[in-house]
Order: sequence, then structure tokens, then C-alpha cells
Amino acid sequence: MDLKTWFQRLTDVTSAARTQEVLRDALPDLVEELGFDCYAYLYIQPSRTYAYSNYSPEWLKHYFDSDYTTIDPVVKTASTTLRPFTWCSGGSRHSETKEVRRFYSEAGDFGIRSGISIPIRTACRHMSMLTLASSKPSLTLDKDIDQIAAVTAVAFLHAKLEEHNAKPTAQPTFELTAKQTLCLKWSAEGKPMKSIATLENMSFATVNFHLNNARKVLDAGSLAQATALATKLGLI
Repeated sequence: MDLKTWFQRLTDVTSAARTQEVLRDALPDLVEELGFDCYAYLYIQPSRTYAYSNYSPEWLKHYFDSDYTTIDPVVKTASTTLRPFTWCSGGSRHSETKEVRRFYSEAGDFGIRSGISIPIRTACRHMSMLTLASSKPSLTLDKDIDQIAAVTAVAFLHAKLEEHNAKPTAQPTFELTAKQTLCLKWSAEGKPMKSIATLENMSFATVNFHLNNARKVLDAGSLAQATALATKLGLI
């Protein structure tokens, strides 16, 4: 099957999936039809990245625990080019850092050695990307990737996952203290710091301390963003 036809198949399968469970069950077979071993859909945001994937659970956990989104050369290439591209772990090793070489080595241990990645721009200037991965050390395509077909199919997949509010396969874990959670909960209720201090018998400085640390844990740029993110993640 050629890539252009496969991207149309992806759009058809995505359109037919009425639930996220149907889509989750259909994607692995579709990926195998093209001769790849697994797939990963990454939704990348400044303060949160999550995966919808059939990669090994051990690799996904290690990936997020190690904060590999900041190291992953495939993600970096995707964010700078925003064009479909092929990649392999046996590239220009002389120009790679020790961290990148370790990343490729560890990914290879889980059978991720080459692939195709299709990044797209999503709402609020965020980026999503679909990667089809193979255990082969290199990848050769008969034709160039049809960029319009690729981006259209991945954009359709993104919209469907958003429509279903699909539960991520893996995402970073955030650990808030009891005081941080409590203060954020009050903030989500619309209470200003002065009121939180009164309600919880804390000083204003203590409330500010807990909320500021919670913001840092969540890698949020503001208290409002931290509150919204904690609510979305079900932390409060």
C-alpha cells in the first residue's frame, strides 16, 4: 500500500470510529498494514504533553518520567519544520549529544529505530504529531510523503481524539502536596489569596508560597493556568 492511499485509509477509519475504543483498536492493524510496528500520537503543549499510543507501557513511562520530550530529536525536528519527515536512530552520530545517543539507544531497546512523523499545528499554537515507528534500523520510501494527504489525515485524527476527549495512554505525572492541592482548590473556586489565608488560617505569605510552588510543579506560567491545568488533570 502506498502512503497516499494509507493516509486516506487513516481518514476513513478515523471517520468511522464512533468511540475512542473503536479507534484505539483499529489503529494498530492499520499501522501494521503499512509495514510499521507501532504508532504514537503526541499532543505537545508548553505545560503538558500526552501520548495516545501502542508503544510499550514501560517505554512510555520511562519517556515521560525522564522528560524526554525535551530531548527527543524527532519532536525537535517536528517543532522546527512542521513538515512530514522520515527519521532513523542511525543518523549523524558524530553531531549528536550524549543524551540523544542514550535516547536512541533506549528507544531501540523497545524496537523503535526508524519511522515517519507528521506534525501539525493545533489550537492555541500548540503542536501535535503522529509517528509511525519501525524496528528496522533505517527506512526507505518509494516516493516522497504527500504532505497534503499526510497533514489532512493527522488533522482529522486530532479532531476525532479531541471530539472523543480520548484518555491518554501516558502523560507526565504531577505530585502536589496536600497544602498545594487545597490552595489550588480554593483558587479554582474563585477565592483570592487573602480569602484563602483567612479560610485556612494561614498567613498570606504561606498561601502565596504554596500556590507559587504548585505553579512551578505544573510548569504553569500563571496561577490561572495552574488552576486550569490542575482541574483538567483531575488533581483538584
